Amino acid sequence: MENELVNSGLDATTLAKIKAGLLKEKTQIVKDLGDLARKDPHDTNNVAAKFPEYGDKPDENAQEISDYSSNVVAEKVLQSTLEDIEKTLQRIEKGTYGACKYCHKPINLKRLLARPTASSCVECKTELQQQ
Repeated sequence: MENELVNSGLDATTLAKIKAGLLKEKTQIVKDLGDLARKDPHDTNNVAAKFPEYGDKPDENAQEISDYSSNVVAEKVLQSTLEDIEKTLQRIEKGTYGACKYCHKPINLKRLLARPTASSCVECKTELQQQ
């Protein structure tokens, strides 16, 4: 697998920079999730968006619902991004980072630099999107 990483132009220095960037992003997302959500008492592995409390007036209640709806969407996006980062960090540790999960060919370095969590090459991704 290491030869595939070298063939994609991914050297140890570049890989270390990608990993450091992912770890930094992960830290920020965990912080943002902590600010945005609370632990779900019914599911200890999950978080749920906090419901804001602004008051009892109708306009305050409407704002609470609006903000809560936005928080739920943001929380789902952050959760999904965090999962992608964790999967990517696992691929780096396993030594499979940089190889397409479908065709197993090296992913173009420009793609990895633009989207470090990419797990497929452009060709496979395009083919999947056309189906």
